[in-house]
Amino acid sequence: MSAVPTWAAPHVQGALDARVRVPGSKSLTNRWLVLALLADGPSTLRHPLHSDDSRRMVDALRALGAGVDDDDPAAWVVRPPWGGPRGDVDIDCGQAGTVMRFVPPVAALADGPVRFDGHHSARARPVGPVLDGLRALGAEIKEEGHGTLPFVVRGGPSDESASSVGGGGAAPPVVRIDASASSQFVSALLLAGAAYPRGLRLEHTGTTLPSLPHVEMTLDTLATVGVEVERTSPTSWLVHPGEVRAVDITVEPDLSSAAPFLALAAATGGRVLVADWPAATTQPGERMRDVLAAMGAATELTAEGLLATGAAGGRLAGVDLDLSEVGELTPVVAALCALADSPSTLRGIGHLRGHETDRLAALVAELTRLGARARELPDGLTIEPGPLTGCRVRTYHDHRMAMFGAVVGAVVPQVEVEDVATAGKTFPGFDRAWEQAVRSVRPQSRAG
Repeated sequence: MSAVPTWAAPHVQGALDARVRVPGSKSLTNRWLVLALLADGPSTLRHPLHSDDSRRMVDALRALGAGVDDDDPAAWVVRPPWGGPRGDVDIDCGQAGTVMRFVPPVAALADGPVRFDGHHSARARPVGPVLDGLRALGAEIKEEGHGTLPFVVRGGPSDESASSVGGGGAAPPVVRIDASASSQFVSALLLAGAAYPRGLRLEHTGTTLPSLPHVEMTLDTLATVGVEVERTSPTSWLVHPGEVRAVDITVEPDLSSAAPFLALAAATGGRVLVADWPAATTQPGERMRDVLAAMGAATELTAEGLLATGAAGGRLAGVDLDLSEVGELTPVVAALCALADSPSTLRGIGHLRGHETDRLAALVAELTRLGARARELPDGLTIEPGPLTGCRVRTYHDHRMAMFGAVVGAVVPQVEVEDVATAGKTFPGFDRAWEQAVRSVRPQSRAG
């Protein structure tokens, strides 16, 4: 028998009427932390995400010499290291893709080697385009794998030249990478670009660029800290050198972590209010509203937050969707597709094979175990609903797969989710918040 703990996903019984509050955005928290490391003074992050991913980033900042005061969970203060990042240190990335990709360009500015490793599952995730970009800037990279963890980044002055990484000459260095596997490769180099002596000209050479809204998020955060970035084409950027301003910033709620709660309303015909939903945002999770509309559910932005209302009778329509810009929503959307009344096709998500797990293979395996018919496409999935029965849903160390299992279990009795604590990567206490939401039902009126 497996020693992996299981969680009995609670089943909705009654008219759901829940209010939830989700933690701060992982994507924004870790972008602000990187920029705070490079800033010209102390920065304050209000309502940051407290999770394994953000903790790994905080640990990375501390290893590189930054001071991080996180005694107040509602406001972290980051003091950049005097004289720049510190070298001859080790960074444990855990499973955090943002750490293994966003931190190496900063490590290239350190005064000695920076050694990176992480969880065994993270050793299969690609980092190669970032490392290739740093080589083009003059950094020395030593790696055991082929563009994966573990690796060592050594920047700073070389024996042959007094120029630092990205230095020497007048024109900005040109870096060409293929970011078809992840937009994080682009964001990683953009975030550090202003700290290089001549800035950076970055060109994406691939035919596709997934999760483009995350690049827009990066550009928006850079503008907030005073970094000038010119978009010279749809897939190329010029980052001008200059100071990164310290900020006092409030982190938005994580809209991708809100997605399973919106799906809960859609799947059950109930109502869920996600508190403090921003009126305007660069987060890809905003697109969940479009997904729900396509499937027959509705959302409304109110003064209190976003109210999601399920489709009449809880009946969801199958969809044909391009999720290339919002791949992180795929597991939750796939759960809704399994509960729909007609087949669905999800496209533009081939890059999910390189996430915490091969998400396409994982979804096909678990959907099949539940009783749906699912098939991988070169760049997506087809899902044909069927009579679903409760089973043990595996999560593969993937927080989004835990959320997938929770959504299905709200409708299908006797679903058990393996290692639901893996959701803590981005949503600590997800299981408790989910249980509370599922049990928030309206009292039934009585006749007579």
